[in-house]
Amino acid sequence: MRLLPAIILSIAIILAPIIWIFVPKLLSGGDQSFSGTAIDSGARIEIEMLSQQVEDLQIRLDDMAQEMGKVAAAAARAPAPSQTLRQSPAGSGAEVFQQNGENDIIDAYAQVVLIANRRDVNDGLTIAGPSYLTRVFGPPREVMSDNCEEMTNPRLASKLVLEDVGPIRVRMLKPAADSIRRVFEEVRVTDPDLYARINTAGSLCVRQIRGTRGRASTHAFGLAVDLNIDGVLDTLGDGRTQLGLTILADFFKDEGWVWGASWGREDSMHFEVSRQKLDEWINAGSL
Repeated sequence: MRLLPAIILSIAIILAPIIWIFVPKLLSGGDQSFSGTAIDSGARIEIEMLSQQVEDLQIRLDDMAQEMGKVAAAAARAPAPSQTLRQSPAGSGAEVFQQNGENDIIDAYAQVVLIANRRDVNDGLTIAGPSYLTRVFGPPREVMSDNCEEMTNPRLASKLVLEDVGPIRVRMLKPAADSIRRVFEEVRVTDPDLYARINTAGSLCVRQIRGTRGRASTHAFGLAVDLNIDGVLDTLGDGRTQLGLTILADFFKDEGWVWGASWGREDSMHFEVSRQKLDEWINAGSL
């Protein structure tokens, strides 16, 4: 009987490539004529969660390969198969879909999940970056400290607005505020449950990037915003985020915004205007 766990693990490793190949194909199937982002809340959450579970499966398979050398010793301590099958592994995301009440789907937006393919979430978009922004606009303030201060750059300051853009209020450059309002209106129409739970951790903050001297972040130019679900701040750099933010990221990408989840040190609350969108505004005379 001690060989049974090893046999099960071996079968899992053999089947894993098949699962890894065909699950994404199943996820991409369906009505190919649909081209918009409109989809009901339940279906959107299920699609996102399946994507997270596929990514999680690959990580688990990598860990399994490393642990095969220990399987003989672990087999003696392993619980009976019937006990193992009674519950899903902690953190797998399966618990989100244990439907115990009418609010389960809505509550799923706050669930923390693995960010699937996070290095590719901004595919096709480019960040503007501090050097490019400073070259185009000049510094947002002549002297910057580690604290948020007023913007003194006349070109930028004249474009600053403080406005409600749907579920939140932002202080940003006018074209950015208008753009984010369009994003949220699309979310409101498409997924009102998610829209009602969007919160912010801030937008404009004219200061230098911590650990640098005089290097301004995108927030300092009024071109970035930090978002969250229900006012709960994300843990920086852990590769995970709230499910609602992974859904929001699709809407922002359609509008030409970059998601901080793809950075080396993941910052999934952060959304900023891409260089492509910024150049579009400059060419149109908006900035």
